[in-house]
Amino acid sequence: MRTTKEYNERRNEILNAAEKLFHGKGYEKCTINDILKEVGIAKGTFYYYFKSKEEVVDAIVSRYKEIVVSRAEKILKIDNISPEEKLMHVFKAMRMEEKVNSDTLNDLHKTENALLHQKTLNQIVTAMAPILVKVIEEGIEKKVWSCSYPLQYMQIFLAAALTLTDEGIFELDADSQMKVIAALISILEKMLEVPEDSFMKLFMQNLV
Repeated sequence: MRTTKEYNERRNEILNAAEKLFHGKGYEKCTINDILKEVGIAKGTFYYYFKSKEEVVDAIVSRYKEIVVSRAEKILKIDNISPEEKLMHVFKAMRMEEKVNSDTLNDLHKTENALLHQKTLNQIVTAMAPILVKVIEEGIEKKVWSCSYPLQYMQIFLAAALTLTDEGIFELDADSQMKVIAALISILEKMLEVPEDSFMKLFMQNLV
């Protein structure tokens, strides 16, 4: 008798198989039939859970996003740190290396996974900007800094930071990457109208 699995269990099984195949073969080369064989299900079962391969990608991207958002939201609830520290901790929470293995991240950067990569960046900017706004508003309320356009500035900053520091897009040596990071921090300081070098020391402390 065929075993009926719980909805979420089967859905996650499909996602796990698809993620493995996307990273191994690349999104473009992987077919729905490949996923069916990997999981051992019929096409009708696949379409019960997902309408298309792209919908599977969206669900996988949501996994990455949820890791970052969950960590950032926990930081928002911390009361005994300054807005400056909270801001740096939220940025640190976005470092996927601590939750996703290096092989997975390297595969994400492959040309054949461009859509998966693009969607991940898009979702992280969309989800994280409002969280950063809460930190910015806390700093404004405590008169730590000023900011005319919190949401728009955070969207611009995230899009620039995630793109320019992404090794899958720009191949920079260590010195060039540090200069980009220094420039991004300088831009953040101008956005929040704080003195120059206000964030550099905090940033370096949060790298470890």
